[in-house]
Amino acid sequence: MGKFLGGLIIGFILLPVAAAVYFLGGFAPVAVSDHPFPFEQLIAGGALEARAARRAPKRDLSTFTSADIVAGAQQYQRHCGGCHGGLPDQVRNFPGPKMYPEPPQLLKPDGYVTDDPVGVTYWKIKNGIRMTGMPSFGPVMQEDQMWQIAALLASADKLPPEATDALEQPLFPPPPPPKATNAAPSGAPAKPTK
Repeated sequence: MGKFLGGLIIGFILLPVAAAVYFLGGFAPVAVSDHPFPFEQLIAGGALEARAARRAPKRDLSTFTSADIVAGAQQYQRHCGGCHGGLPDQVRNFPGPKMYPEPPQLLKPDGYVTDDPVGVTYWKIKNGIRMTGMPSFGPVMQEDQMWQIAALLASADKLPPEATDALEQPLFPPPPPPKATNAAPSGAPAKPTK
């Protein structure tokens, strides 16, 4: 009976206290540059996949047209490409944000989500993913825009040429040249204004 009570005390009191000291005492790794805490990927990844599979709406990729995928490419460039990158042969023309975990490069073969149901990708776009830097786009995008991006990503290994053309546009186009002003040439007096 004594061992049983000792086990209860350890299980119900000491383990939660130790966990509280670990997390609230500043011992848990929380910085982007820190190593992951024990079982982080297993716990967080498993929970994410189970939740997305359970809550994601069902829609077949074949219901999307080529125009939907092109529109998805345009939306991807506007909302996603800054973190998730562009086509495999594109070079970033800006420094990417440092995040943990690193955002998958969704248009490159090792980052493809082509094997995920399109509804799961839509669910992730709409709801975001906690503690990853992936925001929820549900409040700021229309339903069809999120579905179009999901369809684009589900088709990333076989994009129509029009979608590839849209994705080849620079994420951050160069600024327009400065407009000519009525400034006087250097050394000349400026014209008086009334």
